[in-house]
Amino acid sequence: MVTTQDMIARQHPLDAGFGYRTTAAEVIAGHDLAGKRAIVTGGYSGLGLETVKALSAAGVSVLVPARRPDAASAALADLDGVEVRTMDLGDLDSVATLTASVRDDGHPIDLVINVAGVMASPHQQTPQGWEWQFGTNHLGHFALVGGVADLLVDGARIVSYSSTAHYRSPVRFEDIDFETTPYDPWIAYGQSKTANALFAVGLDARGVSRGIHAYSAHPGGIMTDLQRHMPREELLARQWIDEEGNPNPLFKTPAEGASTGLWAATAPELESRGGVYCEDCSLKGVVPPDHADLRTGGVKEWAIDVPSAERLWELSVSATGVDPLG
Repeated sequence: MVTTQDMIARQHPLDAGFGYRTTAAEVIAGHDLAGKRAIVTGGYSGLGLETVKALSAAGVSVLVPARRPDAASAALADLDGVEVRTMDLGDLDSVATLTASVRDDGHPIDLVINVAGVMASPHQQTPQGWEWQFGTNHLGHFALVGGVADLLVDGARIVSYSSTAHYRSPVRFEDIDFETTPYDPWIAYGQSKTANALFAVGLDARGVSRGIHAYSAHPGGIMTDLQRHMPREELLARQWIDEEGNPNPLFKTPAEGASTGLWAATAPELESRGGVYCEDCSLKGVVPPDHADLRTGGVKEWAIDVPSAERLWELSVSATGVDPLG
């Protein structure tokens, strides 16, 4: 079984020759993806849409689960090989319905890229009673992968979108749902992004015997629909937009933000680095627990800690009723 020290070693910095401004199309150029099949959550806006565009152009057939299937179909109408089906990632019953239909089809799956998410939302619960950000960002994706796991081909890759926001909090196992402490939307978001990274650690350990690998990816700062729960005043205070509503010029474009997830999904140099946290199409090492400078990159140990990944796995199996590659 992989250990936390193994994960720390795997996170040793790696420069793949790409960079901060690399685009989704650039990172998969030269990879033969024709005929492969992928599932991309959040695939009809922002980073997910750019991911689907790049995969479609490379000859990949893509399934896009969507809470708003009409909007998704309109956004994806001009792309070849893309199918939309209804799914609400925040409702485990909806996820189960979608995965049952995918199993009925029986088509092998080469890639799962989990882009969808919610950020800094008001306090609410999923239909199953979980804090909404944890339930949507982590449990929904855990259930999705678990529901289609039997269709994953040997050598498949699963990418979970994390974030530098994981710096804000480890998984709060004693109070995930904020029942005993005041709700903080940013702590809740950070916890869910740590969970996304830990899911990759646990999933990779279970898939490695079949050459199935999992990774987490921080896409960088990008203005997308993810900020929909943030008031304009907060966006201005954080200098994410200017008075005219223009994004901070230091932010990536959606096409640039989608590159790291696609790099993780295709890079041969990651074959021996399963479970790692990727950013800017590279690896940037592990930072100390008290590290707070978001500009430097790097992952906190609590997001690649194997005991935490295993504890989260047990909780997630209990919550969803599925055990991916278990």
